[in-house]
Amino acid sequence: MKRQVNRCASAALAVMLGGAGLAGCSSDKHAGAPVSSAASAARSGASAVASAAGSAAASAAGSAAASAEAAAEAALANVKGGLNATADVTLGTAVTGSDGRTEVPVNVTNHDSKPRRYTILINFKDQSGNLADAIVLDIPETAAGGTAHATARSNRSLTGTVTVEVRRALRY
Repeated sequence: MKRQVNRCASAALAVMLGGAGLAGCSSDKHAGAPVSSAASAARSGASAVASAAGSAAASAAGSAAASAEAAAEAALANVKGGLNATADVTLGTAVTGSDGRTEVPVNVTNHDSKPRRYTILINFKDQSGNLADAIVLDIPETAAGGTAHATARSNRSLTGTVTVEVRRALRY
């Protein structure tokens, strides 16, 4: 039953993120109200699904983290017009909060001449280098030449030494 919940949550997350990426990455021109509304709704839905998936993953084994990463990768692969922006993203030092969840500061510098949004896949790995968790972070529009600051937070408690990496980052 838990496996089915995780699969459904991962599939829903992939669909929602794919919709958000497709609506937000269609061109360099300013999106009209219908597209902007659709992208906003998709991002809101993706946040709700990600939260539900995180809750379900908290009780599941390590395969849930791999499923979450696979769903996020699939969603990012469907983004059309998104540019690789991994070099625009830097991570601070990961720390464990009082609730056991790992947090890391994320800084995004928009090197483009136009305002851009970012969608970032961040992996949390255990001391052996195995995937422990994965999240997708949506950075709102960042001004040309500007820097945005956010915090990536694992979906569940992680134990031991945790390393964090930017798996993929798209600018659109």
